[in-house]
Amino acid sequence: MGEVIAIIAGSDEDISALSGDAGGGETPAVPSPSTPQAAAIPAPTATPPVSSQMEATELQEGERVKASPLARRMAQDARMDLSRVQGSGPGGRVVKRDVEAARDATGAVAPPTGGTTPSQGQQLPAVAGSPGVDFEDIPLSQMRKTIARRLVESLGPVPHFFLRITVDMSRILEARKRVNQILEKDGEKVSINDFFLRATAQALYRHPEVNSQWMGESVRRNYRVHLGVAVAVEDGLITPVVRDANLKGLAEISREVRELAARGREKRLQPEEYTGSTFSVSNLGMFGIHEFTGIINPPEAGILAVGGVEETPVVEEGEVVVRPIMKVTMSCDHRVIDGATGARFLQALKEMMEEPAAILL
Repeated sequence: MGEVIAIIAGSDEDISALSGDAGGGETPAVPSPSTPQAAAIPAPTATPPVSSQMEATELQEGERVKASPLARRMAQDARMDLSRVQGSGPGGRVVKRDVEAARDATGAVAPPTGGTTPSQGQQLPAVAGSPGVDFEDIPLSQMRKTIARRLVESLGPVPHFFLRITVDMSRILEARKRVNQILEKDGEKVSINDFFLRATAQALYRHPEVNSQWMGESVRRNYRVHLGVAVAVEDGLITPVVRDANLKGLAEISREVRELAARGREKRLQPEEYTGSTFSVSNLGMFGIHEFTGIINPPEAGILAVGGVEETPVVEEGEVVVRPIMKVTMSCDHRVIDGATGARFLQALKEMMEEPAAILL
């Protein structure tokens, strides 16, 4: 594209200065002097006239840089200064092979394939460390499109409000240590998140007004607890569901969450394994996040955002002591959950987390 394929001239005109490599590296087809020509062009002079179709017009210290159209486009795509490229074409013209040699020597970015340039709407390919790469447009996966649509459906129409509690994790940490000692012989162990999921399921069972959903013309109160557990995957977020979580013990919840999370990351979850939750939990504590808020997954009425355990100074009976504290924030749909309703649920959750034996009741 942009290469000279023929030169139209009169039979008595000297075209030797133009018959070399004018842009693409191949010798152009030159009509025989004995063949009559349909049109003629002026004979070349020492300084050919400048044309937007034939030459670049960069100025460097008052001198014009001569280049073929193809070489000019290649230099523009690679963000190269043509005045620094030594031309090997007729009259010192910069041609394709000169730009290629200079680009290979400097490591400039190669032009994108397909014949379009960044100025025509196609950005340079994103190569780490390449000069001139300003951005990269990543196509949306189907999962990311779904996440975006669901978040817009939630945060806009759903009237969120937020409640936060702090939980002293001293006894949970002790209980986890003892439970893992018991499970060690079976090669299993439970996490802090497993305790939290178990406590959340029990609190939801005792407070079905929170385990509810907004149905538009009614509020659906659920008496079975299907707990959605947010899991980060390569291109987004998925929420596998632990069904009837209030009926399952710590070890069973732990195994099921691990299996569902693994299948989610491998994109092997079946639809029934990530739909139908009645309430959701998102835990970012393992990433060093100590506090955040979650966005409700409609038609659910709430979601718990769980931070990491942090050694925190607190006042007890007039004395400052250091305790392992975890912050939990609940996002509530005010159409379903009132402040006092959410507070009672969180109070029950806090009591179970600070006294693990209550989880078994």
